[in-house]
Amino acid sequence: MPLHLTNIGKKYHKNWVFRNVDFQFSTPGSYVIKGSNGSGKSTLLKILSGHLSASEGEQKLIIDSSEIPLERWPEHIAYAAPYFQLIENMDLEEFLKFYTQFKPLKKDITIDKLITSAYLESSRNKQIKNFSSGMKQRLKLALAWLSDVYVVLLDEPCSNLDQRGIEWYKEMATKHSKDKLVIVCSNNIDEEFFFCENTLNVNEIVSRNES
Repeated sequence: MPLHLTNIGKKYHKNWVFRNVDFQFSTPGSYVIKGSNGSGKSTLLKILSGHLSASEGEQKLIIDSSEIPLERWPEHIAYAAPYFQLIENMDLEEFLKFYTQFKPLKKDITIDKLITSAYLESSRNKQIKNFSSGMKQRLKLALAWLSDVYVVLLDEPCSNLDQRGIEWYKEMATKHSKDKLVIVCSNNIDEEFFFCENTLNVNEIVSRNES
């Protein structure tokens, strides 16, 4: 199940963030997108998710030998990022029942198991707006790892996690990254991409296109 990028470029107003990105992601596979602040890592990840349109180029997602229309990419992709908002006026259990109507969990995972795996048992009936930033991040990551999807996209996954949370993330990555395509954006924090076998450096793409 490859994900293809061909001559992908993105610009805002008259300024190009990057151009001529050619890359193929294969599954199962694990990739880290590296680059300095402002290099376009998060922008590229948003394009990969289907939430942001490229300004030029072509992208394809192939599952079971069939090309998936871009508008259906979110059905097959789980995406966790610090800037993604949860529905904060719902309590945890209410939110998860709502979420799983649109994106089911893996066959062996129930809502109760997800809550337990994210160490959120005592917050089952708490509104998400009252969660700490670390609790919200664990919830986002648990949903990404445990949803029944082909692709997992993670932008700076260790943001807002304390050391215990980072160790939890590493355990989840070790357990759940082997059977799907996982792409991580990172500012060179080793714990975020320790399991990734392949690297795409956005700075190198920009430098190559400017030379």
